[in-house]
Amino acid sequence: MLADMTAMEIAGQIVALVSLGFCIAGFASTRDDRLMLLLIGANVAFALQYALFQSWTAAALTVLVILRIHLAQRFQGNVAVMLGMLAVSGVAAVLTWQSWIDLFPMTAMVLGTVGMFMLRGIPMRLFLAGAGLAWMGNNIAIGSVGATLAEALVVVTNCVTILRLQRMRRRYPDVELP
Repeated sequence: MLADMTAMEIAGQIVALVSLGFCIAGFASTRDDRLMLLLIGANVAFALQYALFQSWTAAALTVLVILRIHLAQRFQGNVAVMLGMLAVSGVAAVLTWQSWIDLFPMTAMVLGTVGMFMLRGIPMRLFLAGAGLAWMGNNIAIGSVGATLAEALVVVTNCVTILRLQRMRRRYPDVELP
């Protein structure tokens, strides 16, 4: 398999593993602000990886994910800003569309955008887990082993963090938790 890859694809696999470290650290955190910061680092690496694989819709939408993270932190709950982000994402997808595979990053973008703008805590992480599954589908389709592993571990880590948050809520019902 490695012998069949181009140098750009091998570089993409390596960059995807760098993203993995950022993702795991972020989703293991019970603090939303730390999660968002680490996701920015992961998405810079993912965007580079998608460009190396010439998966242009995924690359463009991942760059927009970085902007979305900043906007969602600043304009939490703002429907107009969220709809603007979705519209820009739609334009980017139309301009870079290559095949049906691009449905995966588009689905991930919608789930992640709604989750980050409109939700917090467990509900947000559920939407982000759905986005992670969509990215995993994209990564399988383009042949990125590193990114598929990264997203699988993100989904698992995210689910474990959801369970941790549920336990914390049961244990400390009077304390406001994420």
